[in-house]
Amino acid sequence: MKEEMATPIKQNSIVVPLLVGGIVGAALGFLLAPKPGHEIRKQIKDLAADTKGKLSSAIDRSREFYDEAKVVVSNAVDAGKQAYAQERDKFQTSH
Repeated sequence: MKEEMATPIKQNSIVVPLLVGGIVGAALGFLLAPKPGHEIRKQIKDLAADTKGKLSSAIDRSREFYDEAKVVVSNAVDAGKQAYAQERDKFQTSH
């Protein structure tokens, strides 16, 4: 169970640095490219719109993962409480 939950966390933790690195690299490439200003501004605008969509999608997936993980943890806590209560009752009735 721990391995299943660890994998999505590792994947999500690398998304933001990759997006930021891609944005910085693309912006530097645009700024250093020998093109007219209006072309560079259009490319930056298009890149920003594309990045906004990708970032929004990543945030949505992260929220879904968080909500699912919250339910799993809550269920595990409830199961642990129930198991503890059952064992406590067994122990009390045996003594």
